[in-house]
Amino acid sequence: MEFIKEHQTEIVTIVGILVAAWATKRLVLFFIGRFVRKAIKPDKFSTKSAEMQREDTLIHIARGSLTVVVWLMAGMMILKELGVEIGPLLASAGVAGVALGFGGQWLIRDLIAGLFIVLENQYKVGDVVSLDGMAGLVEDITLRMTTLRDLDGTVHLIPNGTINRASNLTRDYSGVDMNIGVAYDTNLKQAIKVVNDVGIAIAKDKEWKERIITPLQVLRVDNFGDSAIELKITGRTKALEQWNVMGEFRLRLKEALDEAGIEIPFPQRVIHQAKNNV
Repeated sequence: MEFIKEHQTEIVTIVGILVAAWATKRLVLFFIGRFVRKAIKPDKFSTKSAEMQREDTLIHIARGSLTVVVWLMAGMMILKELGVEIGPLLASAGVAGVALGFGGQWLIRDLIAGLFIVLENQYKVGDVVSLDGMAGLVEDITLRMTTLRDLDGTVHLIPNGTINRASNLTRDYSGVDMNIGVAYDTNLKQAIKVVNDVGIAIAKDKEWKERIITPLQVLRVDNFGDSAIELKITGRTKALEQWNVMGEFRLRLKEALDEAGIEIPFPQRVIHQAKNNV
């Protein structure tokens, strides 16, 4: 009891610091969520669930960081109230921080890179991306690493700090870029009409129209190949739908070309045999 009476002022002050720190943390956590929800502008093509996921990630990171800062400051104030000189502690922490900086510079680089990936919305879970040539579906993103799964089912764990080039194949929308070859004796105007009609028909189909933004159409005569004249076909689909749309388009186009009597040639080679003089 005597100890409490002697240090009553310090105890009250420490309790006040703890209560103030707790209240500050609760207040900050409440307002940081509202701030992030209002500050983050949604992408035009992103779904509501995707935007919520991005905002939740940012809120989680911000809350964790601010919680550490609040309790760290409260701890230093309590130590000072107990008569502990925090100057030497801060100096020691600075030395330790330098040592950890040299040892953990790769980790720090990964964390900073991961933070910018989330803040700039470079890619998110569910996107198909190519990271320095390694392509796959993004299954998870943390501040330290990105998890990809390729078509073989292999999972690739890529530290964020090692990524030099990130290519998002499904950002906002996906594009179709393909060539189809027709024989040299084909009426090109007829072939182009057949291709465009198939693209429009799929875009109007009730099963496919929600997946297509702009119908697949012939852009130009792209090349005179060895065995065929190549037509360039382009279009836009919803994110991740380009491969399904192209598969259905190829199926219908083959049937339409066969019905129109238009040949899709295969590579041919003519061999001339030299005559032997007897």
